[in-house]
Amino acid sequence: MHPCPCPQTCLRIYDLDDPDHEEVPEVADFDPDDSFDSIALASGGLDSTTVLAIAISQGFRPLPLTFRYGQNHSIETQQVGLIAHSLDLPPPLILDLPFDHIGGSALLGSSPIPDEPQQGASQREEIPTTYVPARNLVFLSLAVAAAEARSVRDIWIGVNALDYSGYPDCRPEFLEAFLLAAHRGTREGSNQSDQPWWRLQSPLVEMSKAQIIRTATELGVDLSLTLSCYAPDSEGQACGRCDSCGLRRRGFEEAAIPDPTRYQNHG
Repeated sequence: MHPCPCPQTCLRIYDLDDPDHEEVPEVADFDPDDSFDSIALASGGLDSTTVLAIAISQGFRPLPLTFRYGQNHSIETQQVGLIAHSLDLPPPLILDLPFDHIGGSALLGSSPIPDEPQQGASQREEIPTTYVPARNLVFLSLAVAAAEARSVRDIWIGVNALDYSGYPDCRPEFLEAFLLAAHRGTREGSNQSDQPWWRLQSPLVEMSKAQIIRTATELGVDLSLTLSCYAPDSEGQACGRCDSCGLRRRGFEEAAIPDPTRYQNHG
């Protein structure tokens, strides 16, 4: 994969389906004057991409917001650009965060990513090593900052509390607490006396992975563009062995929909 020569708010799109990885001729640059009416956290994965499609189906034009935070799977930022292009959305705003200087997560290289799928959320007693400390708290705070700067009030996030990896910042109670903090700690939130300003949209929170896949399929999402893996190779192929790959694979099986994921390992 060629490195992107552009500034940090720029993304060069690549066609990962092309065996030679030829660059799509168009270069997608974040344009501060582009039209959007909401902010959507986007990772290039199945869940956040489905949320983008849901937002569009409800008449919104969200700006995808994604982050380079030192993650091992940084290829996801390139996927966000490709997905935004496919959905005719504004090019993503990409922000750099020094989570890799903080550590504390296998996704940041602090420890090996588990090879075998871990226990399901309902059976898990410990938070998995792939949890990134306070990641969604930081991501949502920056989403609110970007939204407040543009006087838009809707924030979209693809967290899922039913079929997830046991992360505390994917739970409904976290979202409720964050929303309260946003109303108390921002200009737009504190200026509203008649009704709350911020609207935190989390349409997947009570869905299973199979339901999410069915929803995405019904909305015409090209799921082959999405990448859920914690340890993809430089070609964008999923490892097929991490917790996220396991959840994704089982979701396609339960949804009875062919899995378009390119895996390194099968079986």
